Amino acid sequence: MPVVVLSGMRQTGKSTLLLNQPQLRSRKYYSFDDYNTLEAVQTDPQSILSGDEPITIDEAHKFPEILSMIKRIVDRKRVPGQVLLSGSANFLLLKSIAESLAGRALYINCLPFNRREITGTTQTKPALIRFLDGGTFPGQKATPITWQEMTNGGMPVVCLKQVKNPVIWFRGYEQTYLERDIRALSQVADLVAFRHLIQLLALRNAQVLNISELARDAKLNVMTTSRYLDLLEVSCVISRIPPHLGNPASRLIKSPKVYISDSGLASYIAGIRDRRRTPLSGALFECYVMQNIMSILAAHAPETVLSFWHIQGRHEIDFILERPDETIAIEVKYGSRWHENDLKGLKVYLETAKQCRAAILAYNGSETYKINDRLFVVPVAMLLS
Repeated sequence: MPVVVLSGMRQTGKSTLLLNQPQLRSRKYYSFDDYNTLEAVQTDPQSILSGDEPITIDEAHKFPEILSMIKRIVDRKRVPGQVLLSGSANFLLLKSIAESLAGRALYINCLPFNRREITGTTQTKPALIRFLDGGTFPGQKATPITWQEMTNGGMPVVCLKQVKNPVIWFRGYEQTYLERDIRALSQVADLVAFRHLIQLLALRNAQVLNISELARDAKLNVMTTSRYLDLLEVSCVISRIPPHLGNPASRLIKSPKVYISDSGLASYIAGIRDRRRTPLSGALFECYVMQNIMSILAAHAPETVLSFWHIQGRHEIDFILERPDETIAIEVKYGSRWHENDLKGLKVYLETAKQCRAAILAYNGSETYKINDRLFVVPVAMLLS
C-alpha cells in the first residue's frame, strides 16, 4: 500500500519506533506535535509533500486536511510505503482516512509490549506459533507469571521499570487521555460520566459485554454508552473479542467480551494496586494473556482470528484461535494447580467442533502435560514464550 497508518494507545512507543527502527531512519520525519512544523505545514502543505522521498508524519490527526493532498500524490504515483502516518487513533483521523484514502492505506496497530519483548527473547519463534505450525510445545519447565508482571502490563515505561511509581504514571496517563485526547473530540459531553464508564469497564474486564446493564450502572442512555465504547475501542483503550459461532453472520448480533487493552492500566483503573488476591485476579490474568496472544498473533499469524466460545450457563472457553481450516481452543486458569474438572469445557468443545485441532488449558504453573493427542495442559509462561 502507498500509505501505512500506525495507530495504537498513547505511550505504546509509536514515535520511538518511527525514530529508532533502522529501516525507517532514512525517511523524512515530521511531527505535528511540534508547533513550528504544524504551523509551517498549515501554511504550505506542499513543503513536505513536494519531493519523491518517502515521508513519515507523526501525530497526523492534528492536521487531517493533509490527507486529501496525500490522496492526490499517491493517485498520481503509487509507491509502496510512500507515506507513513502515525498517531493515537481517534475518530477524526480514522474517519478522515477511511473517506480520503480508501483502498490506499494499510492499518497497523502498535500494541503494548508482550512478554517476549520485555524479556528480550524475540529472536526465537514464539512457542504458540511453533505449536500452531507443528503441534508440540518445548519440554522444559516454565517460571510462573508474577503478580508484578500482571499489574505492570505492557506499557513500555512501566514494564521496563523506567518509572519509580507506576501508580503515579498511570494517574497521569488517565488524566492526559481524558483531558487532552478526549477533549479534542466533540462526542464526549460529560468527562465525569465518561471516566465512570471506564472504571465500570475495568471492573467488568474479561466479561461478556451487556450494554444495557453497563448503561444503567453508568447512568447513561444506551446510545451514548455505545458511542463511548466505540471511542474507547478506536483509541485502543479497550478491545472487543467476538464470540465464536457456527454461523458467521450471527456473530455480528451476539455480545462480545470486552477487555482493557493493557493489564497494567486495567489494574490501576480498577483500583487493584498491590492486593494480591481479589475477585478480579482471574480476570486480570486473562486480560494479561489476551494482550500477549493478540500481540503474538498480530506479528506472526495475522490471518488468525481471536474469539471466545460460550454456551449460556454451561461452558465457556476464553480464547478460540480461528484459522482457515482449523481452530485452537485455549482456556486460561489463574491458579498454579489444575484439576480434571478444569478440562470439562475444553472436552465439550473438542466433541462438538470437528475442526478443532487442539485444546489447551493454560495455567500459571511450571509443568507441561499432554493428556492425549488433542488435549494439553500448558504453563501460561510457556504459551507466551
